[in-house]
Amino acid sequence: MDALIVPIRERTDGTEFRPVNFVLRIQLALKRRAEPLLPTTCVKLYPSPTRAGANGRVSQSTNSVSTAHPIRRALHRLGVICGLLVLPTAVLAYADLLPDSLDLIGIDFRESPDLPHVARQIAIGAPLKIVAFGSSSTEGVGASSPANAYPARLQSDLRKKLRGMDVAVINRGIGGEHVDDMLVRLDRDVIAAEPQLVIWQTGSNDPLRGVSIDHFRDATVAAIRRIREAGIDVVLMEPQWCPKLEATPGASRFLEAVRSIGDELDVPVIRRADLMHGWVREGKLTTKQLFAADGLHMADRGYALLAEAAAQSILQDAGPVQTAEAVAE
Repeated sequence: MDALIVPIRERTDGTEFRPVNFVLRIQLALKRRAEPLLPTTCVKLYPSPTRAGANGRVSQSTNSVSTAHPIRRALHRLGVICGLLVLPTAVLAYADLLPDSLDLIGIDFRESPDLPHVARQIAIGAPLKIVAFGSSSTEGVGASSPANAYPARLQSDLRKKLRGMDVAVINRGIGGEHVDDMLVRLDRDVIAAEPQLVIWQTGSNDPLRGVSIDHFRDATVAAIRRIREAGIDVVLMEPQWCPKLEATPGASRFLEAVRSIGDELDVPVIRRADLMHGWVREGKLTTKQLFAADGLHMADRGYALLAEAAAQSILQDAGPVQTAEAVAE
């Protein structure tokens, strides 16, 4: 094992020799894992810094190899050389077969989750608090009861999927609000609740209320940054599909703005309009079943499907974490 050690040493100017490729990353990880089990001496691959002596001559530091038995020192050198000759070829040959996470040597190549605070709660089995923030679609206008609004259904779905975990979804939806109305209560209704996640449903009322697209975009971006600075994950939910909104001039620009903000800030977006079209197209329900009597808001079955899609999106964006035993917080 010690043949694969590649110590990374600091230069005298404070900078360091960093691994520049996949092979060196593995070698460094192996060193860190194996170090407690190895002899106290090891070969330093990089030469020690050179310094100018008093006579102006450049001298090499003499501590490259600690004082050890000559035979052991020679074996160490030979092992390093053989390891460097063999390991790159082996890594390149079998790179496609390596798992995302190499737990044995402490390397994890998986991307960071889009919802790191949610991922943490799931990983340790701690209570998960979510704030559903938005307007009438979050409040549950069109549902037969608050229990059939999407936040309540989402709470139920997540509790089933995350068996044994305490999940709470707080409904902070108020019908008719546009972006400025929601920002007025952002601190009180969202940040003060100290959730791990906010699902922000937005962009539906803004075209109906005459909000400019530029103002909507700037205000939304600023609010997302405030939420993240508070240590809270964010998921955006775009406007719904419905004939009334489609007939409103400029409404599609707000849907596109929500998606582009998500791309720009790496915020997951629940594409509600696409989901609604898909449910009808796939025969999960008819247009009449999808909408409430007002033709604008969803009915119970639509909210149930929305909650199911939101739960799936949250768990996917939290990454492939393992659920631990539930713990009190």
